[in-house]
Amino acid sequence: MANPVGDRAVVLGGSIAGSLTARVLSEFYREVVVVERDAALGVREPRRGTPHTEHAHGLHARGYLILDELFPGLFDELIAAGAPVGDLGEMRWFFNGRELRPARTGLRSVTALRPVLEERVRARVAAASNVTYLERTDILGLVPAADNSAVTGVRVQGRDGDGTPRLLDADLVVDATGRGSRTPAWLAELGYQRPAEERMRIGLAYTTRLYRKRPEMFDGVQSINPVSSPQHPRGAFFGQVGEQECILSLTGMLGDHPPTDPDGFLEFARSLPIPEIYAAVRDAEPLTDPVCFKFPASVRRHYERLSDFPAGLLVLGDAVCSFNPVYGQGMSVAAQEVMALRTHLARGRRPEPLPFLRDVGRIVDAPWEVSTSGDLEFPEVEGTRSLKVRMGNAYVARVQAAATRDPAVTEAFMRVAGLMDPPTALMRPRMLARVLRQSRNAAAVPDRPVRAAA
Repeated sequence: MANPVGDRAVVLGGSIAGSLTARVLSEFYREVVVVERDAALGVREPRRGTPHTEHAHGLHARGYLILDELFPGLFDELIAAGAPVGDLGEMRWFFNGRELRPARTGLRSVTALRPVLEERVRARVAAASNVTYLERTDILGLVPAADNSAVTGVRVQGRDGDGTPRLLDADLVVDATGRGSRTPAWLAELGYQRPAEERMRIGLAYTTRLYRKRPEMFDGVQSINPVSSPQHPRGAFFGQVGEQECILSLTGMLGDHPPTDPDGFLEFARSLPIPEIYAAVRDAEPLTDPVCFKFPASVRRHYERLSDFPAGLLVLGDAVCSFNPVYGQGMSVAAQEVMALRTHLARGRRPEPLPFLRDVGRIVDAPWEVSTSGDLEFPEVEGTRSLKVRMGNAYVARVQAAATRDPAVTEAFMRVAGLMDPPTALMRPRMLARVLRQSRNAAAVPDRPVRAAA
């Protein structure tokens, strides 16, 4: 490190977003401290502060490429340990109960258990000589400058030992604490405006169970994913997560939540628009009890609209925007934000908050539009259905119909889903013509019959 930007940076939160942030900050600060409320290093199980990590996760396309750049050899390690890595377009995807034509896209996807991926990432970050994880430590608040124009550190309190509060001086503090972030309240305490908050209530719940994997369950594919839609509101992610394990996360919208009792869980799986998943697990050996995670609303905090913000403080990850997890965007969007931070730091000075937060806002715009527009397809979801949203949803339905016949459309759709291309890529003239032609042909073919598994 020839010319460090500063002496110490503090990251609040040690999950994926916080650990990636620490990795990038370690290139520019003499010391990086990650403050984490739970025990984190060496932990390969869900933590109290991250109950969502028990459920199916995917690191797709753009996120994969970023982690591969930040941690050379990481995925070789994961693959050697049995983590599934495959092509995003070669998974079995079902939309509106109809299967997309598989496509070799070159877009890689990792479906390892989220705690396993996090443990590997944290181990790599913690191995840096200038990074320290301060585990089992609560964040008490920010330390402002005398005139509140800047943040100069954080107050923390360990859960072990005598529990004496302590001050961590910092040249930069980054909030990566997730959707429970207290930055809006901290801003108000310092005399700043809170960010405007946008919520889309979807009443989603995941109920998840791990099973012992059998070869015939997947027939060579990485996962089987019937995605919920207004016609078929119950969905699932059924995928390989290790050499011996597979995961089934059932999803239900708008209060139709998958049960946590074993019989109810299986009946919900039986009600899916495709029979393969129920057939695979009805006699399978369960490794865990069903566990539920409720996600009442997607939340976006519009920090990019603020006109004033204290120096020395940044926010990213779910602390800015927490997406409907069905779309699998969260980890990849956080990774993009961290790379934006790296660009700001490469200018040789501490990032200015407002320009950085505007860059974060631009990163969030497209995935937020994709997920919220998709959720507005459900008539019961409250929100403004502008002409753009209605036309966009109608066109996406055509894209999905065309993809049941044309692998080139599947590839284009997966490039957007994997955050490699913007949604407008689906409207390029050649693709538009392809979609319109193939969706007409698809409309002439009867839907795959929906039947219950015996």
